[in-house]
Amino acid sequence: MTEEVEFGKALAKTPVFMRSKIINPPSKIIMRIRIVFEKKQEIRYTGHLDLQRAWERTLRRAQLPLAYSKGFNPRPRMNLASPLPLGFTGKREILDIWLEEQLTISEIEARIANSLPPGLAINQVYEVDKREPALQTQLEASEYVITFLEPVDDLESQINRLLNSSSIQRVRRGKAYDLRPRILTLELIQKDENFRQQVFTRLGAKEGATGRPEEVASALDVPPQNIRVQRVRLIFSDT
Repeated sequence: MTEEVEFGKALAKTPVFMRSKIINPPSKIIMRIRIVFEKKQEIRYTGHLDLQRAWERTLRRAQLPLAYSKGFNPRPRMNLASPLPLGFTGKREILDIWLEEQLTISEIEARIANSLPPGLAINQVYEVDKREPALQTQLEASEYVITFLEPVDDLESQINRLLNSSSIQRVRRGKAYDLRPRILTLELIQKDENFRQQVFTRLGAKEGATGRPEEVASALDVPPQNIRVQRVRLIFSDT
């Protein structure tokens, strides 16, 4: 009797809820790596799930010793800090991955850089404490640059009007909410290389109280189709 047959018979006698532990023993986590990357214009219409898949393919091409989840459909252990809405670009997006072997940071960065698809670029790679909480639980706020594709009259006055408002009532998915407390910063900045107006905004990003830049634009009487949005930084509770 072959080892494969013996294993199959033993597995058949094992309770279903225990089989995944036999097939996929727990990973031994050696390193937790944080990747700071840019999502560029050419892939701004790539959605969150497709971006996850792109990173999964990239990491496999890089032949990194990835740790995998348990179960009958194990996946690489990876965690994007915050979904980037469709149509947005990101200057400093965050991805955590877990490895089962010790490698130098320079080797990890080189392997990833040589495997990236068009539209993604690495800014920084470094190791973080394996015991650190999930990225989503640490996220406090996000910073954005909103570029207006058409001129906005009296933009600075419009900004001051919003900032001086005690409440900015909006409706999202059928529910009313107050946008004003979610706007932490809103200011006019220098025009872009095409001389288009731009504003910088820092918006709260806590669970159940997340500000959205397209809602800020709408409050400035600018429709979403007339803006481009780049998320420039994610702010965590320990930063």
